[in-house]
Amino acid sequence: MPGWYGISTLDYFTSDEKWFDANLKAIETFPDIIFLPGFWAEYGMCTEPSAFGAKPIWHPDNMPHAQKIIHSTEEVDDLSKPDPKTDGLLPFVINRMKNCYPRIKKIRHDLKFATTRGPLNIASFLIGATEFLMLLKTTPHKAHKLLDIITEFLIDWLNLQKKTFPSIEGIFVLDDILGFIGDQDFKEFALPYLKKIYSVFKAKINFLHNDADGQITAKYLDEIGVNLFNFAFKHGIDEIQKLTNGKVAMLGNIPPRDVLANGTSEDIENAVSDVLKRKDEKTRLILSCGGGMPLGVSTENIKILLHCVNANTTAPQ
Repeated sequence: MPGWYGISTLDYFTSDEKWFDANLKAIETFPDIIFLPGFWAEYGMCTEPSAFGAKPIWHPDNMPHAQKIIHSTEEVDDLSKPDPKTDGLLPFVINRMKNCYPRIKKIRHDLKFATTRGPLNIASFLIGATEFLMLLKTTPHKAHKLLDIITEFLIDWLNLQKKTFPSIEGIFVLDDILGFIGDQDFKEFALPYLKKIYSVFKAKINFLHNDADGQITAKYLDEIGVNLFNFAFKHGIDEIQKLTNGKVAMLGNIPPRDVLANGTSEDIENAVSDVLKRKDEKTRLILSCGGGMPLGVSTENIKILLHCVNANTTAPQ
């Protein structure tokens, strides 16, 4: 968003005015596109880890990242549950939303999603991705302790967002580490925690983003309670539809970097056609990136995507 709008990442994160104006420019430039979650106030991957004490590392023209705080298995025992009302960058997120909410309402938009990174994703920032995956196998009780603390914190965080903004009707969780574990580990270390998170309040839309491997995740979405799934472009729409038994709406599945950012109009048209031809019934499908919007996508390519979708469909999907 900041690069597309023509400002630095630091300006985007530190100025309520520039943050709002960048988001406003996006919805005005693309009035026929739905932005999810819409007016997203966050500090990238640093948002939730900062509450545990992870140091954010900032860059002027790229996303920030969080330094890990757990350097040995024994240090898991020293971790305590943060308070989202007071700790890390979370109060800044809430305050930005409060400051800008009147302007958001004035243009007839609203805040509809409580958002968070997922428990495995946050754990990987606190202890390191490789270290976390090893922890699952070498010291599983420590992994459960870490995930228990993070999950209880996320329940508080989502509840705080919902309490502050009653307009919220959905839960949006982003967790790519789900794609790095096998079926048995998913059932033990992901499934129970995700079920708790998505039952925090009765949401109309339970939205999950995982653009790493998504085949195992897809099998459990209905049990978790997820009804909207954004997954990696390497999986076909038909494949994910089969794995979910057609019970989950899908968000995708255009390759973000190679097609949407770097592709020609022909590449985009071919990608849209490929997605649509894989699905007999054009229901429970929102055409989008097969993953997050990458850096460097041009206005022109986004408009080409919209044109190709409109040209290949006869009604809004």
